[in-house]
Amino acid sequence: MSQPNATLLYQAEGYTTNGDKLMGRQAAGEGLLRAAAQSGAVQLSCHTDNPASARHFVEQLAQHGYSGKTNWVPTEHPAGLADSGCLYLPGPNLMDFAWRRAPLGDRTYSLCGITHTTASHIAMTAITDLLIAPVRSWDALICTSTAVRDTVRVLLENQAAYLCERLGANRFELPQLPVIPLGVHTADYVFTENERAAARADLGIGQDDIVMLFVGRLSFHAKAHPQQMFTALERAAKGRRVHLIQCGWFPNAPIEAAFNDAAQVLCPSIFLHYIDGRQAAGRRQAWAAAHIFISLSDNIQETFGLTPIEAMASGIPVIVSDWDGYKDTVRDQIDGFRIPTLTPPVPLGADLAQRYENGTDTYDVYCGLASQLTALDPVALEMACSKLIVDAELRQQMGAAGSARAREVYEWKIIYQRYQTLWAELAEQRRADPNLHGPLKAFHRPDRLDPFAAFASYPTSQLSGKHVVSLRDEAAQLSSRRHMAMNSFAQRVQLSAEECEMIFTRLKQHGTQTVSEVIACFKIERRPYIVRGLVWLAKMEAVHIFVSSNS
Repeated sequence: MSQPNATLLYQAEGYTTNGDKLMGRQAAGEGLLRAAAQSGAVQLSCHTDNPASARHFVEQLAQHGYSGKTNWVPTEHPAGLADSGCLYLPGPNLMDFAWRRAPLGDRTYSLCGITHTTASHIAMTAITDLLIAPVRSWDALICTSTAVRDTVRVLLENQAAYLCERLGANRFELPQLPVIPLGVHTADYVFTENERAAARADLGIGQDDIVMLFVGRLSFHAKAHPQQMFTALERAAKGRRVHLIQCGWFPNAPIEAAFNDAAQVLCPSIFLHYIDGRQAAGRRQAWAAAHIFISLSDNIQETFGLTPIEAMASGIPVIVSDWDGYKDTVRDQIDGFRIPTLTPPVPLGADLAQRYENGTDTYDVYCGLASQLTALDPVALEMACSKLIVDAELRQQMGAAGSARAREVYEWKIIYQRYQTLWAELAEQRRADPNLHGPLKAFHRPDRLDPFAAFASYPTSQLSGKHVVSLRDEAAQLSSRRHMAMNSFAQRVQLSAEECEMIFTRLKQHGTQTVSEVIACFKIERRPYIVRGLVWLAKMEAVHIFVSSNS
């Protein structure tokens, strides 16, 4: 018996990478559509508004080599979804589609959504609405990483607690929350040595030079803040000719200027190349030229991260932050290195959530402020860069391990088969399952949480009073770094110059201090802001925060 194929809720922009603003969800959508086209399916169906969109679906499938039957289920006739038995949604909004299904009977077909970003109000509300939506146990919300499933759990627990407190509700039924990663078509990332040499030559890169590569949106507030990457590469280069390719696109000219200005100050010896990542040819050149991939995501809008898997598929080692989906995909010291991350503890981001809720801050500012309060371990980062820059054998070893992992675990054919297995299981549960109810506990505004509560599983650890703080030589550079365009926007969460000086003086006098000792000299009402400000100082690399071996 052939595996089932869900009907795809289809909007063209969500299934192609040819647009002006390339996003991860579009790369994932295109990859999924291609996997479906190559799955051997007899018929593939779309659920969309109009004939033009349905024709685009057929054209896209044909471009991916599909020659089977297609079927259009118009959105105004959802009863037609019963034929495939499942509607796949390229997002988490099951509620609207569960209500559309309700008049037809909730066993008519299953719903299967997926998480991409979970930090926006829209996404968080879509998740918490699951508790009041007519969803059933034969529906599913695919979580692309363990970390994002933890965020979904936290949101649902808080919403359930509110409903219990407010309404006395104690019976809830949820969709399944399986963890299934996104995939890549690994064959796209295989390069001959001649292709690699030609790509480097075209970029003016010497045979003995080392090429680092970042792929993704070039946005310090909404993707990955580059400051610690720049400083680590500068320190790790140690006189070697190191190139950094940044393959992506800038949202606007001021952000592009901020990147360029910071790079001139922080990594003047690194040779910089910018390649438009919206162009397939540019992306291929970048992957072919690279020796080492680096992606230091520090942003709560990220949930999975495709690019490290693409790097693994291309056979190069990776350096990533120990953050969100990277925790699942990259095996530390095997495929590359995961660099520890640190955020403030709960509830020191409640004001960030409140300002976003009030409309005082935009979503971009909300994410950017949380990013400013997320730090990577600079010592571990420099060490990882140094090791891979100087050790060709280690690069080869880690690259080979990652390549095998990409083929065995993350190949889209394998991921699509996992989707099909899930859809078959949902169909069986829809046929046979009784109602499932279970109370959840907690209390809070469930979809407007402190980001350091909602995303507590993203960092390696959260700052506590037992962490130890020491002064770094880079403290002398704090004034210039805080006034860089990529940092100055976040002045509201930064410590004042006077507060920084008090901390630096204390550390000069005492050497190392625990967090509790550092904040003791500040007024009680200011201490919580000093605690989270220490993480900001760590991000600026003015201090080093670590766990004492004696604690």
